[in-house]
Amino acid sequence: MATDQRRDPVAASRATITDVATRAGVSPTTVSHVLSGKRLVAAATRARVEEVIEELGFRPNSTARQLRTRRSRMVAVIVPDITNPYYGVLTRGLADVVGADDYGTYVCNTDGSADREHTFVHDVIDRGVDGIVMASISLAAGSPRPGARFDTPVVSVGEKYDNLAIDLVASNARLGAREATAHLLSRGAQRVAMIQGPRGEGAERARGYGEAIADAGHEPRQELMVHGDWTRSGGRTAMHALMALRPQPDAVFCANDLTAIGAIDAAHELGLRIPEDLALVGFDDVDAATIVTPHLTTVRNPSYDTGREAGQLLVSRMLGEYTGPGRTVVLPCPLIQRAST
Repeated sequence: MATDQRRDPVAASRATITDVATRAGVSPTTVSHVLSGKRLVAAATRARVEEVIEELGFRPNSTARQLRTRRSRMVAVIVPDITNPYYGVLTRGLADVVGADDYGTYVCNTDGSADREHTFVHDVIDRGVDGIVMASISLAAGSPRPGARFDTPVVSVGEKYDNLAIDLVASNARLGAREATAHLLSRGAQRVAMIQGPRGEGAERARGYGEAIADAGHEPRQELMVHGDWTRSGGRTAMHALMALRPQPDAVFCANDLTAIGAIDAAHELGLRIPEDLALVGFDDVDAATIVTPHLTTVRNPSYDTGREAGQLLVSRMLGEYTGPGRTVVLPCPLIQRAST
């Protein structure tokens, strides 16, 4: 029967590897071998050590292990907005991959601030993480590059860095945005507007929109391209600004789904019917796209697969299986047609 930890002075405090060894009648080295599984230990000895570990509630000291191995078994993912469902699903995909190799995950939320991104990069490196995934959307082109002065492996999601050792996982956002805009034009829209992200962000989506407008023989009109902030409230505000134009747009492409849901809010407030009066397309295909009324036509941005790909690239560098130049993985962004068009 296991020792009652309420009466056991060793178990009542944090047990050490020496406590386990003394109780089991073995050396601390033998306990280490049982814990690591890297050395052969007699079955009876292993069983006794494991019994004592359970009795004492022993947990290996992660700090000591980090100092000994110089590995934390932790990775950091730095994202601009953890409340955006896209980044939550991306993080899940990453955690599923790195977790299979016994890595934990720190999540750092920057609120889209380049300064906070830089601070987090330095902070997690100081904490000894084994790798970093950067889901940056605001890091300026002239800003210092993560990993430029450090040996920590870095995988970027969406943003290409000058550092040749940084791997990149990106979706084909330009092509997805182009297809979305072309879809709106194909259903007879004459004035297709776009609600973009903040200035300087989401350039590939804006580029795809512009290409589709030009392909249709239209001249891009600056008043039809307004900026949001990737949020539902920002989409609502931007939509009200667009619908104050004369003539009004008859279709809107939104740079992400949260923006599109805010645009639907504004359309309902203005008494507009979707898609009869106004067709609408989003980008990302978050779960909420099929909850709003009407269900949102959108471009599927493969968030879970992006996280998994980033995790696989990161693990291969952390384990030393790959040490070459930066690799690039580009995932497709198909159009998902629903009731809003």
